[in-house]
Amino acid sequence: MNKLTDTFLRSVKPTGKVQKHFDGGGLFIHVTATGSPSAGGMLWRMVYRFDGKQKLLSFGAYPAVSLKDARTRREEAKEQLAKSIDPSAHKQAVKAAAKAETENTFEIIAREWWSKHKDTWAPSHAESLLGRLTYNVFTPLGARGIKDITPLELLAVLRRTEERGAVHVAHRVLQICSQVFRYAIATGRAERDITADLRGALPPVKKRNFPSITEPSAISNLLRSIDAYNGSFIVRSALTLAPYVFVRPGELRHAEWAEIDMDNAEWRIPANKMKMRQLHIVPLARQVLDILIELHKYTGMGKYLFPGMRTSVRPISDSTLLNALRSMGYDRETLVVHGFRGMASTLLNEQGYNRDWIERQLAHGERDAVRAAYNYAQYLPERRRMMQQWADYLDSLRSGKAAVDTSRPVPIPDNPSFVVRRGGKVM
Repeated sequence: MNKLTDTFLRSVKPTGKVQKHFDGGGLFIHVTATGSPSAGGMLWRMVYRFDGKQKLLSFGAYPAVSLKDARTRREEAKEQLAKSIDPSAHKQAVKAAAKAETENTFEIIAREWWSKHKDTWAPSHAESLLGRLTYNVFTPLGARGIKDITPLELLAVLRRTEERGAVHVAHRVLQICSQVFRYAIATGRAERDITADLRGALPPVKKRNFPSITEPSAISNLLRSIDAYNGSFIVRSALTLAPYVFVRPGELRHAEWAEIDMDNAEWRIPANKMKMRQLHIVPLARQVLDILIELHKYTGMGKYLFPGMRTSVRPISDSTLLNALRSMGYDRETLVVHGFRGMASTLLNEQGYNRDWIERQLAHGERDAVRAAYNYAQYLPERRRMMQQWADYLDSLRSGKAAVDTSRPVPIPDNPSFVVRRGGKVM
């Protein structure tokens, strides 16, 4: 049998029938009926026997795979046969390993885990999780196969987060990585959760409250500073609302017009947006309704009350509100957006309001899950009046007028009928 040559291969033309030209040792060139080298119509094949069965192995198309390369691959296959290795099965195993190497990276698995769970989390929580992985882990470890990452490598990543003073974030990132590793184990792409080896490796988190302002004179200055903020109207509106409603920052930023009931002066935040996974009702004072009516002129045609600067399909970010506070002279040690909750909690308790009303309005969790499902409207009449009086108190601080008397509890009737209403819904 004459062996093939490059000259012969270049001269082969399609004949309308399949052609096979052999080179020896089972190697041959398969020419399709209408194929040509430029169209991928010349394919290298090798026929061999393994365990008494005839099998076929492919080496690719000519001329991308040259005659010399095809012969080299034939010899490699013959060496495998001599060792009782099936070349075809070996090729598939190598291919599968290569695929696993590229598809089973930490980032791909982490994003897959996040995608499968994000609908069960509040949007702000989902955004925070992905942001922490992106900022802290994906750059150094995202492209690595998840099975190849060692505890020391992950610790080095966490140390960088710790060294910039974010010990709490480092602990949170470790917890998130643990969930990713457990997901990888459950889906057959990892064998163990390496984060277990890092218990005790990070310094403990020093518990601290969110920076807040509770001195009436300082609150007065803050409210006037917000009024004077000359940045985005949307950002100013969000900061103006924050002390009135004192919800969590993520709940504020993700507020949707569909959740606002102007007729009943209520903002109903769905359970999937709340930290404790419970529907939450925020009674809206007259001042809040006025702000919303004005805001609706700017953002009412969209989904969010506070759409992002670059796209209306996402709300403003937490950093946007923080940067606005910074521009007004409030550093991270003085005030964060979450601090409006501490402000309300401290002063409402000092003013003698029932602690249960305050806790319910802060949406702090009910330990009994069954009771929690039905208690979202608990103390609602009392909370309506409290929220209006709180709004009036803030306005008195803003204007510099005498505030409510904080030396004694504010009287609330047993069956209050106070309800703030607005004629007609904002459309």
